[in-house]
Formats: sequence, C-alpha cells, structure tokens
Amino acid sequence: MQIRINDIQIKKRIRKDIGNINELAESMKLHGLMNPIVINKENELIAGYRRLASAKKLGWNKIEVTVVDAPGKITKLEMEIEENLYRKDFTTDEIVEAYSKLEKLKKPGNLRKVYLCIKNFFRKLFSHTL
Repeated sequence: MQIRINDIQIKKRIRKDIGNINELAESMKLHGLMNPIVINKENELIAGYRRLASAKKLGWNKIEVTVVDAPGKITKLEMEIEENLYRKDFTTDEIVEAYSKLEKLKKPGNLRKVYLCIKNFFRKLFSHTL
C-alpha cells in the first residue's frame, strides 16, 4: 500500500548518519522502490530511513509501505536494530562475479552475436511462412 510521504512520522532513530544517499536515490529512480519501508499503525517509521530520504530527494509524494504491529518503544527499537543488523552484504568475489555477468549480458561476445543473428533470421523466416 502507498501513503503520502508527509504522513510518515520520524521519531528518534538509532541511525544518525544516513551516509551518501545519491546512489540509492539513483537506483530508486531507475528501478523504483524494491523494498517497501516499514511503518507501524501510527505511521511511525520503523525501517527504511535511507529509502525514505532518497524518495524525498527524488521529489516523490507517495511511497510503498508495509504496516506492522509494533506496539511500544521496545518492539519498535528491536525492529529497527534487527532490520539494520542482520542483512548481509555481498562479498568482494560476489560483486566481481555479478558485474562480470552483467557486462557479458550488456556486451555479448562475437559468438553470442552470431548466434542471436541466426536465431532472429530463422524466427523472421518462419514467422512469414506461417
């Protein structure tokens, strides 16, 4: 569900330094919001402070949210901590492999180009005979 960004309340947070959000904002501009922010029933932000800041930077008026039952300060704090604590970043090897695969998909080698030309040729040939 989406709500107006101005309706989201940001109470005291553990994270003080949101870092550089330019790359996150650029990703959201290109791909949209891949993971909704999390709020409670009172529209208080639980998780997604950087995503929310990026949406504001992009000039968005609304944002996708997941509403959770987070009664009390203890539960809200536990959820904020866990959302930021238990994620796992890619290893250096995983990043290298991912970008290598992406590069191959964006710039196929000559053999792949020949294969795609032949495939398209036969696709066109057979689509005219049907």
